[in-house]
Amino acid sequence: MIKPLEDAIDRLKALPAERQAFAVVVLEDILSAETFIVPADHRSAVLEGLAQAQRGERASADEMNALWAKCGL
Repeated sequence: MIKPLEDAIDRLKALPAERQAFAVVVLEDILSAETFIVPADHRSAVLEGLAQAQRGERASADEMNALWAKCGL
């Protein structure tokens, strides 16, 4: 296992059960296909998110909590 994945899993272990459940859904979706393909209508948003991450831009804890609440998690 690569170190970034190991680190991410360690961080997931510390999350509340609801957020862990959401992570399970995402991981199961990725694992269900031989290759994970980002849908075309999501591709530009994914690329923008990756660019933001490369620039070191991250959502604050408050922004993430608001997102989880909006998603019902």
